[in-house]
Amino acid sequence: MAEKPKKQGSENPLENLDKETHQKIQEMRIIEQNFQQLLQQKQAFSYEVNETNHALEELEKAEGDVFKIVGSQIILKSTKEKLIEELRHKKELLELRLKNIEKQEKEFTEKLQSLRKDIMEKIQQ
Repeated sequence: MAEKPKKQGSENPLENLDKETHQKIQEMRIIEQNFQQLLQQKQAFSYEVNETNHALEELEKAEGDVFKIVGSQIILKSTKEKLIEELRHKKELLELRLKNIEKQEKEFTEKLQSLRKDIMEKIQQ
């Protein structure tokens, strides 16, 4: 049987890359997965900060008895001042965690850009 002629342009550009470039591609995929997880965490923390802000606003307007939910089945009576202090502390911790996530997000972005640049240079050679 005669060999089938290769079609021009159908060759996979990744086939001819060296081992180091394949490792960079794999690293980039892992970083992208971790980056997606980080973005999900960021979204969850942002939501919680918004909820905490809303709770603080409502608590500051509240008059009379105030209560807090502990777990899913217990409601405790508390003082408005104590709950405000607890919510402010919670908000502080959440915002600190968000700043940390944003720092990681920046690092991931920079690393991904660097890897993409290196990989594209190898592919174009």
